Amino acid sequence: MHIALIAHDKKKELMVQFCIAYCGILAKHNLVATATTGKLVAEATGLNVHRFLSGAQGGNQQIEARVSYNEIDLVLFFRDPVSADPSEPDPHSMIRLCDTHNVPVATNVATAEALVLALGRGDLDWREIVNPKNSQNL
Repeated sequence: MHIALIAHDKKKELMVQFCIAYCGILAKHNLVATATTGKLVAEATGLNVHRFLSGAQGGNQQIEARVSYNEIDLVLFFRDPVSADPSEPDPHSMIRLCDTHNVPVATNVATAEALVLALGRGDLDWREIVNPKNSQNL
């Protein structure tokens, strides 16, 4: 499965810690991320992470396009709900696209944990039926 990792600046360390904790499950899947988040996760975990542009430079839109084409199976978007920094990616369009295309999305660590544990159990294998092109690399 293809999993997208996105984190606002104040949540990047949380994303890194989350990926360290669930490295065993995540290592079995294709990971994509915005630039800085992907770099931090890859350096901390040794996981192979395909990196797009930074969120402020359009990395979110690159991932959103792949969600629209049903090339992403799970989105983990750790957002900072109290920060109104205009340079931070806006989660609303990503959430709307995930809802439109039935892509599971987590915006906080609690939901991300539930989804990743479900992924590890095989509860999200229905995505393989929805997206038979899933074996392709991005």
